[in-house]
Amino acid sequence: MKKFLSTLLIVAMVLSLAACGKKNTGDDNSDANAPYVAPDMTKTVTLNFWSICVPTDSNRDAYDKAIADMKAKYPNITLNELATQNDEYKGKIKDAFQAGQVADIFFTWSCAFLGDFVQAGQVYCLDNAFKDPDVKDAIDVKMCNNTIYNGKKYGVPLTMNIVTLFANLDILKEVGYSDVPATYDELMTCCDKLVAAGKIPFGCAAGAGQEWCVTEYVESIIEKSCGAKTLDDIFQRRASWGNADVANAINKFQEMIKKGYFDPNGQSMDNEQVKTNFMAGKYAFYINGSWNCADFAKATGLNVKASEFPVIDGSKSKLGQLIGGPSDTLAVFGKSENKEIAAKYALELGRLICKYCYLSGAGLPAWKVDYPATDINALTQAVADIVAKSDYLVLFGDTAMNSADKDIYLKEIAKVYGAQVDGQKFIDDLKGAIK
Repeated sequence: MKKFLSTLLIVAMVLSLAACGKKNTGDDNSDANAPYVAPDMTKTVTLNFWSICVPTDSNRDAYDKAIADMKAKYPNITLNELATQNDEYKGKIKDAFQAGQVADIFFTWSCAFLGDFVQAGQVYCLDNAFKDPDVKDAIDVKMCNNTIYNGKKYGVPLTMNIVTLFANLDILKEVGYSDVPATYDELMTCCDKLVAAGKIPFGCAAGAGQEWCVTEYVESIIEKSCGAKTLDDIFQRRASWGNADVANAINKFQEMIKKGYFDPNGQSMDNEQVKTNFMAGKYAFYINGSWNCADFAKATGLNVKASEFPVIDGSKSKLGQLIGGPSDTLAVFGKSENKEIAAKYALELGRLICKYCYLSGAGLPAWKVDYPATDINALTQAVADIVAKSDYLVLFGDTAMNSADKDIYLKEIAKVYGAQVDGQKFIDDLKGAIK
């Protein structure tokens, strides 16, 4: 476990920083050489907190425990949490920033998503808060890379996750497999056998606002076709979308759909429905974030293995090139009346959320583990091993890209899943729209 944790910090170094390096006009209250100034945490204040941790979220128990610890430590501070479902939240928070009415502490995704708000000057700089003696040695600065803009810290990392290929081993055994197919060709053959046996290989949500679920599949296929560095460069505008390997990867994905590998009802389902179907044994495979490990590990009678999507072109990609990284983040609204207190509170809350998420198996730790962690479930341990062996992580596309590019990208992804565009049309459209 110690080896795994140190490797996580090394892996964090290869995460792309280009999207986070934009010049900002944020609420830059920091001075690198100034001594730490502690806020008065004895004041009686109310802090509003926006999250995406709805009751069905895998992290709900971790959030509840973290918030309870904070209430016990700071009984004078009232935290009002408002949780909004993931996809609805993305639109809500953008509208709120435009109106200048945001919670004191808010959940966000790192890199370009948070960067757009920082650039608009509406996020409080956390440099002073990170100088707190109780905090500064508890997290490696590399884990903050995706929330540093113009050399300043603006986010509190929570957990680290990767896109994971989950497989129901009991279903695979029905078609003669004792383990997850190791190569792309073997995986396709397995899917053919599943279809022939009346089984659905994959479930993927594509209802309104669920395009991110499709990207979990598409980005895995693209990365294992053209290589992590190429995909990373495309996301960061260092390379064009006009890439034949990307077009071929899209065609492979659509061929999987045509061959009946996906639940045809996915177009009208949300991710919770698809996830529930997988847990009920309707699908053999489910590609989604490693945050699902906790729920899968707790499910009675569910025999699941976690692995990574196999390599398609070995001359350009390899195992250990993954989609993911530190993305889930807390930040402080620059116009908060209690922003100094909110900053310290957010760091302590984020550290606790990370702890309880890790202990429950709902994410890998972004903060240093200074507590007993001997009962981590087998699925989370398997994901940890995958990350420990990795050499390149490409941050999720809808987080890595700026807001305008991301919206264009997700609309095109929806067209891919709906067979409205093929691979060539996909890259042509994006090459023309993202310059």
